[in-house]
This record gives sequence, C-alpha cells and structure tokens, in this order.
Amino acid sequence: MARGLDYFDESHHILRQTVARFVEREIKPFVDEWEEAGEFPRELYRKAAEIGLLGVPYPEEWSGFAGDIFHDIVVSEELTRSGSGGVAAGLMSHGIALPPILAMGTQEQKGRFIPPVLRGEKIAALGITEPGGGSDVANLRTRAVRDGNFYVVNGTKTMITSGARADQVTLAVRTGGPGHRGISLLVVDTATPGFSVSKKLKKMGWWASDTAELVFQDVRVPVENLLGTEGAGFYGIIQNFQTERLYLAIMANTTAAMALEESLKYAKVREAFGKSLMGFQVTRHKLVDMATLVEVSREFTYRIAAKIQAGENMVKEISMAKIFATEICDKVCHAAVQIHGGYGYMREYLVERLYRDSRILSIGGGTSEIMKEIISKIML
Repeated sequence: MARGLDYFDESHHILRQTVARFVEREIKPFVDEWEEAGEFPRELYRKAAEIGLLGVPYPEEWSGFAGDIFHDIVVSEELTRSGSGGVAAGLMSHGIALPPILAMGTQEQKGRFIPPVLRGEKIAALGITEPGGGSDVANLRTRAVRDGNFYVVNGTKTMITSGARADQVTLAVRTGGPGHRGISLLVVDTATPGFSVSKKLKKMGWWASDTAELVFQDVRVPVENLLGTEGAGFYGIIQNFQTERLYLAIMANTTAAMALEESLKYAKVREAFGKSLMGFQVTRHKLVDMATLVEVSREFTYRIAAKIQAGENMVKEISMAKIFATEICDKVCHAAVQIHGGYGYMREYLVERLYRDSRILSIGGGTSEIMKEIISKIML
C-alpha cells in the first residue's frame, strides 16, 4: 500500500530499512516471550541507541539524529510493526519524557538529562496521570513545596509507561494554587530517597510495556531540576500532548494496516463451504471497507504532520486525527478478528494482540471525549 510518497524522501526510506532490519533481528523473534514476561530487556535500549534509533529527531548536540517529523514517524511505524505496541511504547517512552526538557530546559539541563537517555544508558518516563485525575491534568494533586534549594515532593502517579524501571521521571507537580497556573515540571532522579514503585500494573494490552504506579514521599528534588519557571508546567504538558497525540494516531494507523494485511493473507488461505474466504463477496467487501478506512486515516494524519512540520498550529486537527485514527483502528481490528473467526480469538494469531493493543490508543494522551472538548472549544 502507498506510504504517502510526497512526505518521504530517500533519507526516510533508508531509515525505514534500518529500523525494519532492527525489528526483524532484535525484536520479532522475542516478542511472544517479552509479552508473557511483561517487559523487554534493558539491553534493547542500548542496541536501539547504537543505530541512532532513540535519537530521532533530537539535535545532534544532545546525541541525537537531527531528522524531521517524518523521520520520527518512520521509527514509530516500523517499531509498531514489531507486532507489539508494548515494545514500541516502552522503548520510546522518552518520546514523551524528553520533549519538555528540550523545549523548556536550560542548556545545562539538556546536557544533563537528554544524552544519557538517547545513548540508551538511562530510561526516561513522563509522570502526569494520577489515580484520581485521569485526563484532568489541570487539577493534579502531587505537590512540590520549596524548601531552600530543594522541592519536597509528595503524591502518587499511575499508568506511567516505563515507570517500573525509569531512571528519571519528567514529573508534573503543583507548586502553586489551584488550576493550571499552579503546575510546574521537575525532572526527578528515581534513585532519590522517598521515591518508590508501589506496584507494576497489569493491562489488557501493551503487555511488554512495564506500566507502574509511582509514589513520592518527601522526595527532595534540587531546584535546578525545575524546567522553566514555576507555574509554566501546564503549557509544556499541553505542547507535549500534541506530539503524543500525533504518534498515537500513527500507531493506530499502523496497527490497523497490520490487521488488514493479516486479514488479506488469512482470507486467501482459509476455506469455508468448499472455497476460500476471498471467494465470498461479504469478505471481499469487508476487506475493501477496511482498506479504504486505513488509507483515508493515514493520509489525513500525514497531512496534519506535514503542517505541524511547517510550523502551523494544528491543535484542533491533530485532536481530530487522533479521534479518527483510533476509531478506525478499533473498527479494522474488530473486523480482522471477525474474519479470522475463532482463530482471531487465539493468542497465537497476531490479530488477537492487535485487537487488545488497539484499545488503549483512544484513551492514552487524552481520551476521545477530551479530544472532542478541545475541538469544540476551538470551533465554538
């Protein structure tokens, strides 16, 4: 199927081949084992860093690979093609943890927090969601109180990707009064006394991605770990959300494309009532509907990405793209399982995992309901 040829040049194609080879060699043979284990080896970060995969598209001065947004999209697509959304999400958790540092941090902070992660030496996580808050970021309760040259942090975060073994957490805290103006961002070293992982969470999908609940009990964080100024954290979070929503849409489109591809292969070989499934008009038409939805969703997402790359404000449109892509993914994965029949319910078939993994995509990075609120405020 077409990959939006107007959006990708030779450098993107070379990167795609590099990442695809990495996935075939270092991930696919072990995916089932990692899914059952609920995590993948830390060594995978180092291996990914060696080929520059973790550094896309960060500046070279911070050990990155100075690509554009479509280089990052290539990495996301090919990692998702490993067949495990959990591996893709966990390996690239720095993709939501480092951007606030890059956007808001001082030169010293960038040099201290970014290169070790892009070199695969440290794991970075983003800590925003709280047990009682969900998508209500403006009312988070984890508090950081200034005490001389430190902030004393108390609170709990949950559903944190890579949280169980992160070395540093880009943490949203309340340093001021109620509402979004009282929120700041701190980078917390998880070796600091008072930090703990209260539990590793078991999920419907993304099994290979460790997801945890984190507890901060009188954790003393140096003032020099504050990103920007006090009260500026919410804007860093919102800016970061737009990128996260783009990549969730990319994951959704790629997951749907894989479900379609698996269905096409299965329909050609599976027989029912003396002929292949492809011989039934109802199957052929279902596959056509699936293919149409995938192509439309992917092209719309690529178009929005191109406008973001050009510097345009796409808050409304990327929210639309996330809603559309994740809904299409749900529909296509559902149809794929239906085409596979009972085998689609079996864990030995890829569509079973795609079906489970797809469900988080309309929830993570802000639910579809939150997306609609954002869109409606802009429209009205």
